Amino acid sequence: MKSPVPAESASELIDEKIKELGDWRGKTLAKVRKIIHAADPEVVEEVKWMGTPVWSHDGIICTGETYKSVVKLTFIKGAALADPKGLFNSSLEGNVRRAIDIHEGDKINEAALKALIRAAVVLNLENKSKPKPRRAKSKRAE
Repeated sequence: MKSPVPAESASELIDEKIKELGDWRGKTLAKVRKIIHAADPEVVEEVKWMGTPVWSHDGIICTGETYKSVVKLTFIKGAALADPKGLFNSSLEGNVRRAIDIHEGDKINEAALKALIRAAVVLNLENKSKPKPRRAKSKRAE
């Protein structure tokens, strides 16, 4: 199993990915990255799953995948987040995650995205502070 990429290296790898894309996808990824850092200055950048940028704070907040026609922000626990501005437009059928597909030319609602990011951090912190339920011990017949 691969060991995680150190945070400094992960940030550098994300910088390289943005530069290598060299088109609207790189600019979009750079923009959402900036919004994520503005929403949560304590966010940790990681690179997982074959070079996918990941932003975490006591658990994964979201990933930033790039495809030919879309930049996809996948919120790992998105189904548990309120989305009053309707940013989630992909992966809506799942029970846990939700995603935002950003196409070339789409305008990003920065305030709403920051609110989602902050809500994801709060959810991670709440889940971290809850004690994990213990399994009931089975009583063996004697």
